[in-house]
Amino acid sequence: MKIYCIGIGPGDEKYFTPEAIQAIKKSDVLVGYKYYMSYVENLTKGKKQISTGMKKEQERAEAAFAEAEKGNTVAVISSGDAGVYGMAPLLWELKQKNNSAVEIEVVPGISAMFAAAAKLGAPLGHDFCSISMSDLLTPWEKIEKRIKAAAEADFITAIYNPLSQGRFWQLMRLKELFLEVRSPETPVGIARQVGREEENTEVIQLKDLDTSMADMFTVIIIGNSQTQKFENRMVTPRGYLSRKTDESSTGKVGRQIMNESFRTILQEVSFEGKSLAHIWVALHCIHTTADFQLNDFIDLKNNVVPALYEKFHSGNPPVIVTDVSMVTRGIRKAIAQKLGLQIKCYLDDERVKTVAEEKGITRSQAGIRLAVEEHPNAVFVFGNAPTALIELVKLVRNKKANPAGVIAAPVGFVNVQESKWQLKYGCPDIPAVFVNGRRGGSNVAATIINAILSWNEAKAMNPGEGL
Repeated sequence: MKIYCIGIGPGDEKYFTPEAIQAIKKSDVLVGYKYYMSYVENLTKGKKQISTGMKKEQERAEAAFAEAEKGNTVAVISSGDAGVYGMAPLLWELKQKNNSAVEIEVVPGISAMFAAAAKLGAPLGHDFCSISMSDLLTPWEKIEKRIKAAAEADFITAIYNPLSQGRFWQLMRLKELFLEVRSPETPVGIARQVGREEENTEVIQLKDLDTSMADMFTVIIIGNSQTQKFENRMVTPRGYLSRKTDESSTGKVGRQIMNESFRTILQEVSFEGKSLAHIWVALHCIHTTADFQLNDFIDLKNNVVPALYEKFHSGNPPVIVTDVSMVTRGIRKAIAQKLGLQIKCYLDDERVKTVAEEKGITRSQAGIRLAVEEHPNAVFVFGNAPTALIELVKLVRNKKANPAGVIAAPVGFVNVQESKWQLKYGCPDIPAVFVNGRRGGSNVAATIINAILSWNEAKAMNPGEGL
């Protein structure tokens, strides 16, 4: 007493597995939906056939057990894979319910979504799921929850049973839900009657999906955020090429981790309307602090990022002067040495204490005065001391300093915002990066310099396109 539950794939004999063919040949009785039975017609000679119409799955399963209990070997025919929206679960349920002694063997077949994916290119290259739109056995409320989850989790999503005569609106509701979190340009594959004479496939954009494109014999595959359209096919990268690019371009695990962090930030933060330079600086700052709100506090003036990048890579770069030594330690040493950058902090200069005592000013102010005397055209980087930034503004307005650029990121509560306002409104022509409000810090100031030094990577990787 045995039942083979056989998946025959999309329908054409070329998709039958050798195991499926042998199981059919061993069977005395064939049971199946009459439409699917037509695809095994060449294997039915001399065998009893039991076929029924749609929505008669339980009737077919009970007939299969009845024939098997007579001592026959029975083949239950399913399209695709029998375990994927097929007859296998129902047969096992009945065996359990009736405590039947009939043996069940499931013979796998090519699922409709895999056949469709093969025709559409390579859309299932990363994590995917499938959702049936049929609400005959599953309440629509539950189906809608699954749709939302798939869309929000960025799963590639195969849609079974997208449309029927009585179920005409659900597909457009699915489109609406996906558009809440996915780009309108997301590639969508439409595969109809795959493996049969009427086979037709096309790749469209999510915004163009319409009920006229589908029926019960259609599988729809919605790509994820990485899926691309290429030659009327869909390709979802697995990530090998981008990983190799990261490894060859950096050769360091730390840089790979940073790039992965950037991808995470891009998913969490909206950069809509922001320039590429802003995005690049913000990515570095958020990566350093895990403070997503920094995106709203960063302000770039006078083309500062490309302007300073060109100066640093000119062969005759300006000196970088920092307000505290902590900033100097955060700047990438390898690239600084490669470019021949001088990075100086005057705070520990033995002259500073003397100047501070003689003039009745802070050591930070004294350090900036000495720096301006020796390097009036430096790039000045502030991550701690607002008094140092205020001192620089005075020297600029007195024509004693002409900075190539300023990173204004002092942090704290006293004179912090005022120091930034003085620079922004008192020296409006200086290329500058501001971390507005009370936010900032030595680590933030250093990472802004690092962002500027690596500006060429931003242009090559384009974080606005998801790195």
